[in-house]
Amino acid sequence: MPAKELPKLGKKPARHDPRTLHLRAFLRLESLPAIPPHHHQAEHVRRWPTLGNRRIHDCTCAAAGHLIHAWTSRFGPAVILPTRVVERAYSQITGYDPRTGKRDTGADVLTVLNYWRKSGFGGHHIEAFASLERHHQLHIRAAIFLFGGVYVGLGLPRSARRKKIWRVPPSGPHGHGRPDSWGGHVVPIIGYDEHGLTAISWGRRQRMTWGFWQTYCDEAYAVLARDLFDGQKKAPAGLDLKGLRAALAALH
Repeated sequence: MPAKELPKLGKKPARHDPRTLHLRAFLRLESLPAIPPHHHQAEHVRRWPTLGNRRIHDCTCAAAGHLIHAWTSRFGPAVILPTRVVERAYSQITGYDPRTGKRDTGADVLTVLNYWRKSGFGGHHIEAFASLERHHQLHIRAAIFLFGGVYVGLGLPRSARRKKIWRVPPSGPHGHGRPDSWGGHVVPIIGYDEHGLTAISWGRRQRMTWGFWQTYCDEAYAVLARDLFDGQKKAPAGLDLKGLRAALAALH
């Protein structure tokens, strides 16, 4: 019997824009609340849709849909975007034709984040996004805790295929463990503890070790979500929201 087809990926190589805001510039360290040793957003959510990512290379858009699901479930009824809404956004970003399957090329992270800010997914917008120091564990934990999750890109190795927990293989990041040897993938990270992090990918929770994160994460962003902050009625403690908005206005 043929092997079960692998789910789709879809992240193009990381694109760096010198105009991208950096979160470290807008965090007041002295005002941050204590960052707990473990935190899981939307822990009560039991089912996650795939949002098309088992059929097409729309992980960049599916990850946005999963974050919206996680944020809205925190303060009221969860918003689960229909797959057609996510696929329509993917088509507008990439030119993908759902009738023929042509131009299913994937997308780069910055293009999707800018689309999310300007056009939204199913009426759900983000106000801003900012790059994270992805190899600084405290920085990542703080962003997950304060922003309800982070939006990240991974260069997945072939060794991660069909694994319940993503780990660096014993042979290290070489051969089937080489970064990006499987391909680029985008996931939301919605939880962490001392052992690793929890992502949502292909309709399920996916665990990864901190070592895997350090080895294979090649871009990470905090997103200022109206869904989350409208529910909280205020921005996270320690975030210079006024400065962030001013910097964003200066860019645009």
